[in-house]
Amino acid sequence: MPETAEETREARVPFQIIEVDGPSMVPTLYPGDWMLVQHGARVRPGDVVILRHPFQQDLLVVKRISERREGGWWVLGDNPDAGGDSEVYGTVPDDLVLAKVRGRLRRRKPWVEGERQRSVAAVAAWAFSALRPVLSDRSASARLRAR
Repeated sequence: MPETAEETREARVPFQIIEVDGPSMVPTLYPGDWMLVQHGARVRPGDVVILRHPFQQDLLVVKRISERREGGWWVLGDNPDAGGDSEVYGTVPDDLVLAKVRGRLRRRKPWVEGERQRSVAAVAAWAFSALRPVLSDRSASARLRAR
């Protein structure tokens, strides 16, 4: 039986929208992007996931699974300069991995001051590039293990 209100919501709702806050997954996800996440989805190396920070469990983080290790998952950010991944806190236990990222909506850049409207072509170009699935990156996973 779930213990907290958040765990109860996660048990009832398989999908959730979460805003990205922080640069650790750039260029895959940028601060301000929105992610569509699926709770309870099976995860494997290469997947982007939402997890509870092992040392601060009220903090949710987004990382890419690199590999399976004894005790859980080794996770890394796509931006090696941002830090804050398994290089710092080690292996993440299975029960801290909450959801798999299925897609992202890139935030639209604000209108330029004085611009009254966007052209149909500009809006279409934004929509085409903004709505994307977040796919597993098996090749990145292999490269990350080879460090």
